[in-house]
Amino acid sequence: MTTTTKGTISKYEFKVRLGDTDLGGIVYYPNFHKWMDEATHEYLGAIGVPSSKLFSQQNIGVPLLESKCKINSPLFFEDCVEIVSTVQELFNKVFKIRHQFYKDEHVVAEGYEIRAWATFEGKLKTHPIPQDIREKMVPEKE
Repeated sequence: MTTTTKGTISKYEFKVRLGDTDLGGIVYYPNFHKWMDEATHEYLGAIGVPSSKLFSQQNIGVPLLESKCKINSPLFFEDCVEIVSTVQELFNKVFKIRHQFYKDEHVVAEGYEIRAWATFEGKLKTHPIPQDIREKMVPEKE
């Protein structure tokens, strides 16, 4: 994780596995959404609120409301990829997190997820994002 004065940036690195590709060795498109999900959970861990502890200790989760990804160029088996994630918009109970996929310093895909901060105590219900966590998620000012 890298922290800047303008907000928190999380970097998640991985290598494309054979099972993530089609017969031609090109990444199958739903994997970009899977990796954005993984990057979001890495981001939460990087700001000190790992998803596993949020759920096990506080019955809090971050269910997905919307997801979009634009693929600019393909990824292939054994490519090394870095996803840079940062919160783009922050509301009382919802946040939008942006993900940029890099291969050799080139943006090969970019997307976002909109997620709710929710309690799983009883019926699933949105819950305000605690102030101490909000301070770590404040979006970068342009």
